[in-house]
Amino acid sequence: MLQMKVRGVALDQQMNPVVLLVDQPETMALPIWIGQAEATAIAMELQGVHPPRPMTHDLVRVLLHELKASVSRIVVTDVRDNTYFAEIHVAQNGGALVIDSRPSDAIAVALRMEAPIFVEEKVAAQAIQLKKSFDENDMEEWKKFLDRVKPSDFHTTH
Repeated sequence: MLQMKVRGVALDQQMNPVVLLVDQPETMALPIWIGQAEATAIAMELQGVHPPRPMTHDLVRVLLHELKASVSRIVVTDVRDNTYFAEIHVAQNGGALVIDSRPSDAIAVALRMEAPIFVEEKVAAQAIQLKKSFDENDMEEWKKFLDRVKPSDFHTTH
């Protein structure tokens, strides 16, 4: 498994939201197309914006806290037919639970719970190799790149 972090959320040419995961040295980037609500939830957490009423992922954080449970990690486990799969690993009372999830929801929960994000090697194989680490100018270039691509441009292997 490879540990990743969220670098940002952007829109592709068709105005579909994309979350960008990068490895720790930022030498590879993994774009995952997500839904608008999840993109908003991820972006709000990244920007430190807290709504007056809890959103779904905030509710999950509160529920886990009240149940004295924690998220030990999330793992993007697979990609099939351009659909990504993830798991949320929850620890409670010395036990462990693995919960199936969409990556976007898992990422939104991980950010709120300050849990690490991992991808399996076969998922990391879908990543784009970067020549150097990201800076703010690179994020603008990334957004321009997203203006030219769509999810079907990324072919997956099984």
